Formats: sequence, C-alpha cells, structure tokens
Amino acid sequence: MRLAACALFSLAPFAVQANPLNLDRQVVTATRTATPLVAIASSSVITRDDIERSQATSVPEVLRGLAGVQIASNGGRGKSTSLYLRGASDKQLLVLVDGVRIGSATSGSAALQDIPLGLIERIEVVRGPRSALYGSEALGGVIQLFTRRGQGEGFKPYLSLGAGSRSSYSGTAGVAGGNGRGWFDLGVSSEDTAGINARAYRSTAPNAYEADNDGYRQLSASLRGGLRFDNGLELDGNWLQGDTHSDFDSRSSRGTSGRDAYSDGEQQVLGGRARFNPLDAWKVTLQAGHSEERSDNYQDGRFYSRFDSERDSLGWQNDFGLSDDQLLTLGFDYQQDRIDTSDVYAEDSRFNRGYYTQYQGRFGRHGLTLGLRRDDNQQYGDHDTGNLGWSYDLSDSLTLSAAYGTAFRAPTFNDLYYPASSYTAGNPELKPEESENYEIGLRGTAGWGEWSLNAFENQIDDLIVWAGSSPMRPENVESARIRGLESMARTQLADWDLAATLTLLDPQDRSAQNHGHQLARRAKRTFNLDADRRLGDFGVGATLFAASQRFDSASNDEESRLPGYALVDLRGEYHIDAEWRMQAKISNLFDRDYETAQTYEQPGRVFYVTLRYQAL
Repeated sequence: MRLAACALFSLAPFAVQANPLNLDRQVVTATRTATPLVAIASSSVITRDDIERSQATSVPEVLRGLAGVQIASNGGRGKSTSLYLRGASDKQLLVLVDGVRIGSATSGSAALQDIPLGLIERIEVVRGPRSALYGSEALGGVIQLFTRRGQGEGFKPYLSLGAGSRSSYSGTAGVAGGNGRGWFDLGVSSEDTAGINARAYRSTAPNAYEADNDGYRQLSASLRGGLRFDNGLELDGNWLQGDTHSDFDSRSSRGTSGRDAYSDGEQQVLGGRARFNPLDAWKVTLQAGHSEERSDNYQDGRFYSRFDSERDSLGWQNDFGLSDDQLLTLGFDYQQDRIDTSDVYAEDSRFNRGYYTQYQGRFGRHGLTLGLRRDDNQQYGDHDTGNLGWSYDLSDSLTLSAAYGTAFRAPTFNDLYYPASSYTAGNPELKPEESENYEIGLRGTAGWGEWSLNAFENQIDDLIVWAGSSPMRPENVESARIRGLESMARTQLADWDLAATLTLLDPQDRSAQNHGHQLARRAKRTFNLDADRRLGDFGVGATLFAASQRFDSASNDEESRLPGYALVDLRGEYHIDAEWRMQAKISNLFDRDYETAQTYEQPGRVFYVTLRYQAL
C-alpha cells in the first residue's frame, strides 16, 4: 500500500496535467455561505460526473475511496451500514440532504445505504468539527447530499437501466428543465437485488445460521426546483422520498426466534428556502425542513418492532458583506425531534435552539475564519462551541492552513431512554460527548497536478459506549484520542487520470478498561487509487482499495480481529453517441473474502452493466 502511494508521488513530476482537478472547488457546507471567502476546512466534492464515472451503486460505495472515510456493513446491499470519518462514528457525523438534517433520533445514525444514488447531483464531505455552525452531531464532520437540479434552457430527460449479478436490477428516469428565471428536476429511481447471505456460519452458534439470500428493494422519487424574481428574491424547494424492503439474518443463538427477519423502511426529506437582499451588503436566508425515518421490523412471520422519528427545523441566516474580502454571518436554528416506537420511552420529544456567528476575512496572503455557537437544549441547557481557522499562501501554488475547533454530541433517545429489559437499558444520567480538534494542512498545485496533506488530532471526552451485560447499557467512558494523517494527489500520466488517497490513523481508546486499544471497526491504514483513461469513444478504469486489520470489539481480543484486505474493481464504457453510453463494471475482481463487521458477509465478485441516456 505504501509502495503504491510512493510510486504515484514519484511519477507525478513527469506527468502533464492537461485539465487540472481543482481541490478547492467551492464547498458551501464548510461555511454555510454560497461563496466561501477562505478555504481552510479539509473537504471533498463528488460530482454527478464522478458518480457516473465510478459506476458506484450506493452512497457508501462512492464515499469509500475518500481520504479519512471507512465503511462497515452488516452484509450486502441495503444492510445496516456505518460510516467512519477520521475515526469518528456515524453517530458523530451530521448528514444533510439539500440543507435538511436527516437521521434517526433513536439510533443517532443516518441510513446512507438507503439514499438513492441515481437521484444525487453532488456530495460534499467536510472533515473535522463543525458544531460551531451546526450544533450537535457535527463532531467528526458533515456530509451533505444535493439532489439533482435542472439547469440551462429547455427540457432534458435522463435515463439509466442496469442489471447484474445476483438478479440485481436498477433504473432511474427523470426530466430536468430550466430557463433564465427558474429550474426544476423530477426523478424516480428503483433497485432490486436477490442479495447475498448476510451473516456467515458461526461455529459458536451453529443454530443461528440461516442459509438464505437477504434481498433488498428500493423505490424512490425526488423533486427539486426554484424560481428567481426580478427584485432578487429567490425561492427553492426540495422533496425526496424513499421506500425500502431489506431482508436480514437475526436468528437467535438457539435458533428458536428471529427467523425470516426483514424491515420495511421509509425516508422522507422536505425543505424550502427563501433568499433575498434587504440591502446590497445584507443577504437573508430563511429555511424550513422536515425529515422522517420510519422502520417496521418483522420476524418469525409477525410484526416485531417499530422505530419512527421526525425532525422539524427552522433557520434564519444573515450574511453581511463588510467589504469585498470580509463576511460576517449571524444565524439562528431551531430543531424539534419526535419519536414514535412500539416500546414506551420515558421521553418522546425534545427541542434545541442554536445561535451562531461566523467571520471570514482575507488580508493579503492571510485568510481567517472564526465561529462561535451556543445551543440551548431542552435536556442539557446551554452548550458552547467554537472554531478558529487560519491560512497563509506561501506562494501562488502553495497554501498552509491551521485550525482548532470544539464540538459536542447529545445522547440519542436510545442512549437515554431505551426501555429496560434483562438485555439492554438506556441511561438517563449520560452527559454529552465533547471534543477538541487540532489540525494543520498543506496543499498545492504544480505542473503535474494537485495534492494536499492534513495532520489532525481529535480528543473526545465522555465518549458514549454501550458496555456490560444483563443489561448492556451506555456509559460515558473517560476519553478517546484519534490522530491521523491524510494525503491526496491527482495527476495525469501517459493519458491516464490518476487520483490517490492515503490515510494513516491512530484511533485510540483512552478508557480505563481499554486504555491504548484500537477503537472498534477502525483500520489504521487505508489506501485508494483510481486510474481512468479515455480512448476515443471508449473509456477504461480501475480502482485499488486496501485497508489494514481492525477489531470488532473494544477489548481488541484475538477473536474479534478482522484481517486487512485489498479489492480491485475494473470498469469500462462505450459512448454510443453524445447522449447514449453503455457501461460495465466488475467489482471485487479477485473474489476476495473479507468482513468489515464480524460474522457479516461482503459480496464477492460482482458484474454489472448500465445503459445511460442524458439529453444535451
């Protein structure tokens, strides 16, 4: 893995970059402003072109190769999936869809595996704490997905049809439109796969084995549009709806219950915004959002449990242009969470009010950002967070940056109020997690391409961990310390577009019981290399992804060790004409057996073909 990274950097100076890939593409998520004045946060942007080039079939798959990202999945397509960013868990990440916060208020996680990738236009990933702008959950970073939007003039239909291994089929169809005053995009997406057997045979629990294929189905739709008026007022709205069915293995160790388990789920995101300028230097954004995540679970031929949650949000943001190089932001957020479950929780709703301010300024070669926020939580009272960032242009092609930030994560409804039984119980005495993050970065451009290097340390106090037995319940352990180094490089070599990421991580548990252990399900090293080339009407590409060993439990005992692995994917496409193209992909070319969560299988070799149409 290290040799591959070194090879890329050693060859890069001899390459010619004809079309530079800009590492500083504007990322609105990092500052909550449409035109960030200072680019300090470590971030990545995945465009619609990137998604189609990769031929990824899910959001976790397209995110996997980014620096700092790791994925753990409980089986194949559509199964419960956790995303770790710089070692922070999925509960410590904020996920937005078109600016609307999503995720389950009970589990604290967003079901990224259920978001229809065919209806996504762009994904922004911002690493590091963003609680000073977004409040709770933005401890490890923010992931924002933007649904497809129309642009240009006239109506432009699009279509994709796919089929592949294990009776897998998919389709996306839609139409985008626009003119000088407005735009819209309406799309539908569907997916169906027979899947794999999600859980492996365990010699310690042979009766729990269920020899079946665990399928997955999804049907989704989205609508996004906007209108601009002559007086400068801009209105836009978005809607995303997805219904899923997922089979999974949940048979008890004695094999007496949990047979033929499946879940019927629903995700919905609804948002609206109004933007206008009361004065030339004052821009106002009003936003309202609503998200739902519903899950009905069945086993043994009957209903088993229900977990529904809703989030309503309101936002008022004011951006004041103090000068061409200085911007002051003042804002207010309100969020109301509600749950409805088949069990009885001690509390089923809570609200949070947040007040934030941010300053961005440029002074010659220097850039500065400063942010402060106070959250007033119905359960925890006031909580203050902040961030400070600085950048310095050492030259026109080399920039040094440094950042400091604090963040917090409030416990979920499950953490606090999960109904007590002989197996599990919530803990209403939990305190919020708190963190301090330090980071230094260097990025540059050259004749051969672009690169960046970021070193960071995140210290998390009062980390919430479910531990013990009879019952298992969440506790605030002493702390965790996550150190890391991320590198990214892009270049061209002999007409090949090359992009590589290498992440070195030291995710260390600092609790009394597991002091010095590696945090569960985090690998210390990951590497990704993409290579693509266009040959007339043909395009070919390959991806190499590698991850070192990890442990499935905090104890790091030998039985929980998950070996490292490497995967190779191949892809190709043929441009029939300017609007039509045929694609094919082989994932896991060498049919590697591996696990990212212990006892849960991952797909072997998979073949998939896709026909795409995009009107010009």
